[in-house]
Amino acid sequence: MIKKTRRLRRKEASAYLRDEWGISRTPKTLAKLATIGGGPPFEKDGRFPLYTPPVLDAWARSQLSPLVHSTAELAQQKSAAAAA
Repeated sequence: MIKKTRRLRRKEASAYLRDEWGISRTPKTLAKLATIGGGPPFEKDGRFPLYTPPVLDAWARSQLSPLVHSTAELAQQKSAAAAA
C-alpha cells in the first residue's frame, strides 16, 4: 500500500511553518526563496508549488540555531564553526 503525503500550497506551507515551528515566512517570501534559492524544496503541479510537511520540517530545523544561553554563546559557536 502506498502511503500518501499531504501536499501544501504556499499559503498553507506558510501557516504550517508558523504554527508548527514558530518560523514566520509569508507566502510571498516562500515564492521569492523559490526563485533565488534558500527556501524549502518543493514539487510542482503545473504552475503550483507544493510542499510536504516532512520536507518543511527538515528545512525548518536547518533554519534554527542550536539552543544557547546568550547571544555571546551563539557568536562563539558561529566563530568556532567558521574556524573549523
